[in-house]
Amino acid sequence: MGRGCMSRAPLELDVTAGPDEWADGAGYRLILPAPRHDQIANFRVLLLDAHPLCPTARSVTDAVNELAERLGKLGCKVVRSSSAMPDLAQTTRVYVELLAAFFSADLSSERRERMLATVARPATDDDSIAACRRRGFTLSHSEWILATRRRFALTGQWRALFRDIDVILCPAMPTLAFPHDHAPVDERVLDIDGHGVPYGDQIAWATIAILNGLPATTLPIGRSPEGLPMGVQIIGGYLEDRTTIAFAELIEREFGGFTPPLNI
Repeated sequence: MGRGCMSRAPLELDVTAGPDEWADGAGYRLILPAPRHDQIANFRVLLLDAHPLCPTARSVTDAVNELAERLGKLGCKVVRSSSAMPDLAQTTRVYVELLAAFFSADLSSERRERMLATVARPATDDDSIAACRRRGFTLSHSEWILATRRRFALTGQWRALFRDIDVILCPAMPTLAFPHDHAPVDERVLDIDGHGVPYGDQIAWATIAILNGLPATTLPIGRSPEGLPMGVQIIGGYLEDRTTIAFAELIEREFGGFTPPLNI
């Protein structure tokens, strides 16, 4: 959002958030907590700039770390680790497996057989994102239940983390914008600082918020030397959408927000 747009976000949230009045809305109403703070210096921030399952481009991590340093100079308490930090790799693995299991209902029988043959190969100790996706496409119902239980356990840990911090700062994506690739998805490869990474691995940073039902606000924080936009993801506690939006607005007021490209 550009300068001046953030102030409209709470109103838009009031209008769009909550249950359908014809269904669950008949029994309950959504009352989101107020922002935790109204001063940037009062925020406790956990900075995450490296993911164990997917490399993040140096240009992205540099931008996120530069923002964290600037926030620290304004009085924010910025930490890079926490004893309460859940297992980030396991969070991503569980999400990828459950997502693939959801999509498996639409697999053709031919593709399902190919997936089963792939999973049956000896490399059962492969815990890469791609391997978790393949296993997810072939989960049995009982395996899906066990994965769901792991999800609930992780969700409790992530939500408890926000007793000690107010927001998480982390990349929104592991790369800057990249050229379109019309090859089959399974054959696409991302170049991250000279390393070939499976295209599907770019989901890594999104899994924290999605698996655990946490609010996330993405804020523009600058441009690369090539002129490509860079952003940061702000993740908050359960139902604390107003906190992530307020923190983004405070950053925007302090450092400036989105500026349109010159060629538009």
